[in-house]
Amino acid sequence: MATRPATPLERHYDVVIVGAGSSGVAAAVAAARNGANTLLVDAGPGVGGELLSGIPLLGCLNLRNQWVVGGVVRELLDECATMGGYIGPVSDFRTLNVVSFDPEIMKLAVVKLLQRHGVHVLLYTFAEETVVHDGMLTGLYVRNKMGRTLITAKVFIDCSGDGDIAVSAGAPFESGDAATGSFQAMTMVFRMVGVETPALLEFIASQPDSFGIKDHPVFGMTQSQCVAALIEQGQPKCAVLATGPLLRGAIESGAIYPISAVAIAPVSTARREVSINATRIANLDATNTEQLSAALPALFDQVAVCMKFLTSQVPGFVHAEFSGVAPRIGIRETRRVLGDYVLTGDDVLQARKHPEGIARGGHEIDVHGAGTGHDRRIIGGGGSYDIPFGALIPRGLDNVLLAGRCLSSTREGQSSARVMGTCMAMGQAAGTAAALVAGGDAATVRTLPVGQLRAKLIEQGAVLAGVD
Repeated sequence: MATRPATPLERHYDVVIVGAGSSGVAAAVAAARNGANTLLVDAGPGVGGELLSGIPLLGCLNLRNQWVVGGVVRELLDECATMGGYIGPVSDFRTLNVVSFDPEIMKLAVVKLLQRHGVHVLLYTFAEETVVHDGMLTGLYVRNKMGRTLITAKVFIDCSGDGDIAVSAGAPFESGDAATGSFQAMTMVFRMVGVETPALLEFIASQPDSFGIKDHPVFGMTQSQCVAALIEQGQPKCAVLATGPLLRGAIESGAIYPISAVAIAPVSTARREVSINATRIANLDATNTEQLSAALPALFDQVAVCMKFLTSQVPGFVHAEFSGVAPRIGIRETRRVLGDYVLTGDDVLQARKHPEGIARGGHEIDVHGAGTGHDRRIIGGGGSYDIPFGALIPRGLDNVLLAGRCLSSTREGQSSARVMGTCMAMGQAAGTAAALVAGGDAATVRTLPVGQLRAKLIEQGAVLAGVD
């Protein structure tokens, strides 16, 4: 075996992003687009994170059907459309508007987008140590099969999901529910092909209470009008709810494990394929690698149980077959890094706007508990809220930014902002800010004029005004 060099390799970039999920991809594209020599690092074998799982984009539209996220998100979806993998906005006519796409096409689209903008990508690489001096992250040691490398940059962006870089550099943080020690449920998204959408929609029309369809809370539509709109839409977007007779009965009979909902979304009209978000293991700390690894067999067991429930009890799934599973466990909650601003549940519920807003969120408060436990509360008026720039700036650090589910927030605030559409909006803001600082527009991320950042974001397609 060849020996590795005893002295670490060294590399320098303007902006370094750790974590190549949805927020990291958006941050890298935005930084590179604005002239920064940009590196995107991930410990895994690919880029895209939960974009590849089959779950649709949440948070891109509010309940009023207004797009509240633009820029990089729209460019990525346009790339999917070019390759025939874009379905578009769909609604369950409950309280969710999502954007659906083919995750297999998305794998290609993400790589093409990063390549187009000249982003350097380093995969199979674990960030293991930070070097900090007087509030500045001066270096990041990473390790891969080449050995150890010291990476330096003017600005670092933590898109790890768990706040790994900011916490390692000394930023304060909170984890889960401090009072109870609980964590939101993790999940394993899977897909089924051969779904007969007309039969499924006809079944929903006969049992709307099983699918949570009631009078619409924003548009004043009656239950029957909502059902009619769902059928006219013609897409298999729905959720079988534990509060309704079908799933409640299945849980009580032991046909399925306790779960708040079996969420179904289209991924390919041609293949008649849907994704299923319905597996659930709560109160495990996903930063504990042993706990996270041990959850995999139980989640796969739940996949098999859920498929049996669908094929035996839900018309439209009688002849459907398993077609795929997400490349990794979906994690909703671990660490929340504390920053200059803490996004709260009240910010979300009151659709609060902020003069230093750099991204908008359109998803409800959405805390997934154990079993059938689920705290869901819509944004006031069906609108959106602002995420202030301070929620992306970790306390005590001057050249580090956050984006994604580790943003500075309370548990309730994070439960809304953690979804991919909002994460990509944060990523675009962080990447743009990092490029401006690296280019000399400010000495630190904290001294960057937010008005200048907002103007640049709006120029490049971000939605920061003009919607509820």
